[in-house]
Amino acid sequence: MPLLQLIYASHPFGFDDATLGAILLDARRCNARDDITGMLICRADLYLQLLEGPERAVEATCRRIMADDRHVEMRVLSRELVGARLFPQWSMRDDPARSWLWTRQEVESGRLDAASQTEIQAVFQRLAGETAP
Repeated sequence: MPLLQLIYASHPFGFDDATLGAILLDARRCNARDDITGMLICRADLYLQLLEGPERAVEATCRRIMADDRHVEMRVLSRELVGARLFPQWSMRDDPARSWLWTRQEVESGRLDAASQTEIQAVFQRLAGETAP
């Protein structure tokens, strides 16, 4: 059965360790319940998240995130059906954005919005191939 893979970006509102911890705790609990896996790249200026799982569950999670006031200017960057998960063992892997990812200035100047779907997906494919931190 195909899975929905959805990637979105948003800007954090009130980003700090406690907020991030609460987001991850909630995501891991809900995702485990709903058979969703994925990864959240998180830093003070950007959330970039990949969700994968049953289509209805991923769509419901996306709606829940859109309503969450800890996310500002959320937008879906990629939405497609896939045959396999990139993060099968992770209800929600988290990782601070690495130095090879866009800089704060690049994000502010619209680099993320100009990125192709293939480029966005490549970020997560690269991370899926790495050993978890």
